[in-house]
Amino acid sequence: MSIIGKKTLIIGCGGSGKSYLASRLGEMTGIPVIHLDRLYWLPGWVTREKDDFEAILEEEYARDTFIIDGNFMRTLPRRLQEADSVIWLDFSTAACIAGVISRVIKNRGRVRPDMGDGCPERFSTDFIKWVWSFRKHTRPKIVSQLEKAKSRGVRVTVFKRRREVNEFIRSMEAK
Repeated sequence: MSIIGKKTLIIGCGGSGKSYLASRLGEMTGIPVIHLDRLYWLPGWVTREKDDFEAILEEEYARDTFIIDGNFMRTLPRRLQEADSVIWLDFSTAACIAGVISRVIKNRGRVRPDMGDGCPERFSTDFIKWVWSFRKHTRPKIVSQLEKAKSRGVRVTVFKRRREVNEFIRSMEAK
């Protein structure tokens, strides 16, 4: 059984590679990819109004299939209601910080395809602080939400290391 369902969420700390994995899986499966950051951020790093963001998400949920990547904890319970599978990139803090730094170096000043238009990659100490505190503050909430989702039959796959993700991608490519 594939860990990719008709409606798959990819979640994890910033810098874990959610958008990369979502994009690769979208390419391999033909399933539409929805990057939450692309929907949330308006040009100049302006946040979209909460109600507008959630209305856009409701439209996306109506799709027959999707891969959604991103966190946005306030929307996770609703996204989990729609999903049949979740891939959780449950990496160490060090791995995520390294991922953020690598991404900033590689993309600084350029807008990534998974990001909102007019939002070039930049270094943010606030974002680094959020990544640093993720395991303490956000991870326990994810664990709780995923336990509820599993009890409703949502399939949850957890990757603890980038190597596991890369092996999974290679296995998908071989199919």
